Amino acid sequence: MGMKRGKWRVALGLLVAMVALGFFAGRKYWQRIYAPITAVDGPHYLLVPTGADMQQVMDSIAFHGLVGDTAAFRWTAERKKYPARIKPGRYRVDPGMSAAALVDRLRSGEQEPVRITFNNVKRMSDLAAKVSARLECPEAELLAALEDPAVAERYGFRKETFISMFIPDTYEFWWNTSVDAFLERMHKEHDRYWTEARKAQADKVGLSPVEVTILASIVQAETGKRDDAPKIAGVYLNRLRIGMPLQADPTLKFALGADSIARVLDRDKLVDSPYNTYRNTGLPPGPINMPERNFLQAVLEPAKHDHLYFCARADLSGYSEFARTYDQHLVNARKYQRALDQRGIYR
Repeated sequence: MGMKRGKWRVALGLLVAMVALGFFAGRKYWQRIYAPITAVDGPHYLLVPTGADMQQVMDSIAFHGLVGDTAAFRWTAERKKYPARIKPGRYRVDPGMSAAALVDRLRSGEQEPVRITFNNVKRMSDLAAKVSARLECPEAELLAALEDPAVAERYGFRKETFISMFIPDTYEFWWNTSVDAFLERMHKEHDRYWTEARKAQADKVGLSPVEVTILASIVQAETGKRDDAPKIAGVYLNRLRIGMPLQADPTLKFALGADSIARVLDRDKLVDSPYNTYRNTGLPPGPINMPERNFLQAVLEPAKHDHLYFCARADLSGYSEFARTYDQHLVNARKYQRALDQRGIYR
């Protein structure tokens, strides 16, 4: 009887020990998977490049110090078969995330979008730099596509007019957006902007959508004052209607590759370029920048007047003086030139 009781006690002791070991093992397992492991005090982002393997993901996590227990992360990732399901993208890492939660987010491809704003873009190189700074696509690869005449033709443009496909605004993209996907998206945004109503407005002023963009780029280069833009657009449209050269100084600067010069000289007007709107009538071959929406709208809804001339005000406020006759324009122009001379601005 005593022997049986002793065996029972041994068995009970073994059972208790096994339960205790199971409890502690289970607790350790639970902690490794579900306890907080992220080492961030606010939202941070992990970039997983296209084609990355598990070691690259681990190296990035370690380099940015996103996870306190990298061994627990790897252990969990392997059991959830993440190394075989790595998806590129930009992923938010939150404070207090567990290994399981972080692996699930990465494995599911639950990305955070990137917001990109296009403004103050003068050349395709500017656009490529802005986009590549925020997305995975390499700047050189994107610029090569933006400057490729065959790519422009694929979307219905020429190389000189391709910049008109891009409508300045703030857009959201996935970080791993490819060059082709970026171009497709911007083509859709262009078509979304050019509604039938806007096309009708363009037709009413006698221009195609591309021509609206070309003229809007000149207006944008002429003034930073939005309330002056429709008036300036009206002047240029008046000139186009009577076959008068646009005589737009910004087109000369573009032709000379000298956007920063403060004063256009008479010798500049002799430059041999299709963008010289002093020597050539009509619009230049393409936009001289990427005009923003309010300048596009200024051309679509120009001020109605009979002015043919304008120049910057002598107070250098950024606003313009408008004139109906050339004699009146000369009076305004001399005032402005004297103001530049007084300030020592000769070029």
